[in-house]
Amino acid sequence: MRAVQISQLDGPAAARVVDLEEPADDGAVVIDVHAAGVAFPDVLQSRGLYQYKPELPFVPGGEAAGVVRSAPPGAHVRAGDRVAALTMLNGAMAQVIALPAEQVFKLPDTVSFEAGAGLLFNDLTVLFALTTRGKLSAGATVLVHGAAGGIGTSTLRLAGPLGASRVIAVVSSPAKAEVAMAAGATDTVPADGFREAVAELTGGKGVDLVLDPVGGDRFTDSLRSLAPGGKLLVVGFTGGEIPMVKVNRLLLNNIDVVGVGWGAWVMSHPGELERQWSALEPMLASGAVAAPQPQVFALEQAADALAALEDRTAAGKVVLRMRD
Repeated sequence: MRAVQISQLDGPAAARVVDLEEPADDGAVVIDVHAAGVAFPDVLQSRGLYQYKPELPFVPGGEAAGVVRSAPPGAHVRAGDRVAALTMLNGAMAQVIALPAEQVFKLPDTVSFEAGAGLLFNDLTVLFALTTRGKLSAGATVLVHGAAGGIGTSTLRLAGPLGASRVIAVVSSPAKAEVAMAAGATDTVPADGFREAVAELTGGKGVDLVLDPVGGDRFTDSLRSLAPGGKLLVVGFTGGEIPMVKVNRLLLNNIDVVGVGWGAWVMSHPGELERQWSALEPMLASGAVAAPQPQVFALEQAADALAALEDRTAAGKVVLRMRD
């Protein structure tokens, strides 16, 4: 089979397409992969900067979509089923993968393989952020940083169906504003001066939730953009800098800073992946939540796909097409 492999920690340019042996089934679900997701942790791993450091060489990628080749007796999927799957950390950017059944999910017929490979990490993270951690209430206003990125566009797609009445996207360019509006934003504001723009849009009230996968120097203004009792959901730090919180700010308007560690949560809560997928899948199947429209790269463009995330030229989720 063909697979993407990283053998040295030189960043995205180190990604190479190689021939590897197919995995043995060993009682797992074997999947012929048609598309694989590309995520920011893959970029960090290519430079040895992620908290989990796989041994070299390794196949990157945590999510995939394809067709079941074989499944063990009693599994909830069988040969021929269209599925999305989570490897969780590595190994998805390969034409064949073998996984435990609990990490494999039937994909609605309305969702393409490319979309299926681009929704599990982001959509399940956002679902967890908005509902379990953010306690999103009906009619709430949500502010989203990095709104044209993978987590951002996922938030724009999900927040409305989950009950938000207004979803404000923070963007860095007119082109990204278009991406955000197409994904479901009700309003867009520029990253420079977003606090003042949010105050104007909300009549000075502020927003109920801020979802922030960026971090960096906009963190304090995010806190200042919250309405009394609001929550800032910390999802990641793609901006590079991990901000500090002066906790006296939390007292002023009774606001919260809430950590969103989706991976740690699902690994410590048995059955959580199935529960989250059971909540998301009907919304995808019915069309209540639109499937993502990822930016698709060919397998041979794996290095370019990783670089697009690192240099922030990517719009929405990035996916590799693993087969012609």
